[in-house]
Amino acid sequence: MDRRLVFFLVVIGLVILSEVYSYFALRSLISEDRTKRYFSIAYVLQFVFLVYAWYRSFEVIQNGALQRTFMDNFYIGIAFTMFISKLVFVSGMLIQDVGRMIGGLIAIITNMFQGNQGATATIPARRDFLTKSALFLAGIPFTAMLYGITKGKYQYTLERLSLVFNDLPKAFNGLKVVQISDIHSGSFDSVEKVGSAIDQINALDPDLILFTGDLVNFEKDEINPYMGEFARLKAKMGKFAILGNHDYYGYERKEDADKEGYWADFMSKYPKMGFQLLKNEHVVLEKEGEKIAICGVENWGEARFFQKYGDLDKSIAGLDNEVFPILMSHDPSHWDAKVLPHERRFPLTLSGHTHGMQFGIDIPGFKWSPAKYRYPQWSGLYEKESQYLYVNKGFGFLGFPGRVGMWPEITLLELQVPA
Repeated sequence: MDRRLVFFLVVIGLVILSEVYSYFALRSLISEDRTKRYFSIAYVLQFVFLVYAWYRSFEVIQNGALQRTFMDNFYIGIAFTMFISKLVFVSGMLIQDVGRMIGGLIAIITNMFQGNQGATATIPARRDFLTKSALFLAGIPFTAMLYGITKGKYQYTLERLSLVFNDLPKAFNGLKVVQISDIHSGSFDSVEKVGSAIDQINALDPDLILFTGDLVNFEKDEINPYMGEFARLKAKMGKFAILGNHDYYGYERKEDADKEGYWADFMSKYPKMGFQLLKNEHVVLEKEGEKIAICGVENWGEARFFQKYGDLDKSIAGLDNEVFPILMSHDPSHWDAKVLPHERRFPLTLSGHTHGMQFGIDIPGFKWSPAKYRYPQWSGLYEKESQYLYVNKGFGFLGFPGRVGMWPEITLLELQVPA
């Protein structure tokens, strides 16, 4: 059976189960018959809306809309939000109901052993307090996710870091590097909001802009409405980009006869936006007679279903050992698997890919996301063997059309020589 069909059936089954369970649990809070009827009508209406939201969600995702509208993303987001919130509510109610059943069974068994033949034991009544507590808990993800799909997905945050390197040429002291990653242009629904982030980047007056992959979700033309905005990005020493895993999917799904033309058209979009695309290659930048190199590899992911096209040896072929390299590699799993063991030292590697799972907590002194259970390096700065890796949480969003706690990120790295 097709895995997508299995996933669809599981989701539908969980949706129906959570809806039925939620209906009876909430209805139990109401004592007046007339109010119960009004509640039933309102609940049926919200269920009809939710069915339509799921229908629109699967339609948009299945058809791969090249340019989403706000309502496209709203329907997808509200379907996710209601589903997760009701799962939280149902989980709380299940714990309560299991406890009630265990209590009732204990009472029955106790009566049997005590010989109270005429006595009857019943399952304790559901407590309104516990039901309301479960409802309150469900309101937390509901509120957070609703904010995420309406505001959070465009709440661009600036992360500033200063990094000191002993081998950085003095001519490049103070080099300002802006990193963006995971644009996923097929998910956007507002040119204006994207444009505001472009203005924010330009205001930083960067020397370099490095984009670490995933320009699109699945199809090359998703970027078309936003090419003008990304073309406005300005960097004194250049704009460079690499490919992420999603950038290959449209090509891989094409018939052989269509692949060459598709790929050529896709590759032509990068220079139109002012980016030089690096595919297992490097560019040397010179200033005052000193040099650094921007090295870019194609996607390499440790998971078996991700491409393994990245080739470090090719990316540095012909590069003098004395030149300071900055490596762009989309998937941070590449760092542990290939970059650190490589004979060439890469003082700084820039990655993305994880999105911070678009959900989590990122406050001073504490950072958490489900992404940490999948990727050892999932957000922020890491150091091993005197080499740095920075993982950007992403510029766009994918799947769930929102961000909760893990806001879209613009990274400003200032490279310095020791004082």
